[in-house]
Amino acid sequence: MTSSVIDPVVRSTWQVPAFDTPLWLGRQHAFCAVIPLINEGERIKNLLARMAALGIASHADIIIVDGGSTDGSLVLDALQQVGVRGLLVKTGPGKLSAQLRCAYAFALDQGYEGIVTIDGNDKDDPDAIPRFIEALQQGVDFVQASRFVDGGVAENTPASRDFAIRFIHAPMLSLTSGFKWTDTTQGFRAYSRKLLLDPKVAIFRDVFMTYELLAYLSYRAPKLGYRCVELPTVRRYPKGEVPTKISAFKGNLSVLEILFKACRGGFNPT
Repeated sequence: MTSSVIDPVVRSTWQVPAFDTPLWLGRQHAFCAVIPLINEGERIKNLLARMAALGIASHADIIIVDGGSTDGSLVLDALQQVGVRGLLVKTGPGKLSAQLRCAYAFALDQGYEGIVTIDGNDKDDPDAIPRFIEALQQGVDFVQASRFVDGGVAENTPASRDFAIRFIHAPMLSLTSGFKWTDTTQGFRAYSRKLLLDPKVAIFRDVFMTYELLAYLSYRAPKLGYRCVELPTVRRYPKGEVPTKISAFKGNLSVLEILFKACRGGFNPT
């Protein structure tokens, strides 16, 4: 087990966006499930209801990291009723990777041994969370959800996104990282404490503001010899709707630019 004590000198070098903590009930478990979101409305309510029905809170502490929602979907009393133990609200700059840096810094400070991350848009099936935790307990450092491995389910995935993942994103990261990935753009993942604290990984840097952390960790972790696995999961897009914060042209172009930079080692710490 990795020590829960973080060197104060090292901790002082972390670049973490400012955030508030309107809800924190304390750590109960060795692992937590982090949900990044912004303005997910009924989708986050549905996801939390599913997690409550599955008893996820008996396996991991549920922590939401909000990018600044204005839709009224995160009422504290309602969150506690479905087992949420923490709500962080990012007040500093940045998007997804900035939110994740807030949540990961908070979770590591609290002493969690590992972190599962699942998107708040209700596309993923949270019943896989206990299997992710089990993999971490068995010594895996990076668990990636995959709809494309045996046992996985891809439902209503937009054709353009399916093509980009299968023939551009996953192949490039597989080639350059040395690990055969199949599903590299989704954020349903789990990481060990050891991986997230490694100074050769160095996730707490302001270069990670949008979607950089996802591509970077898929590249960097295998290169450093960490144990990585993909586990089958279900990922469903609602018919006639694509719940995503990535815009059709500019957003997808940015994702490709990030991919190319990650595969060249452009996010590696110096």
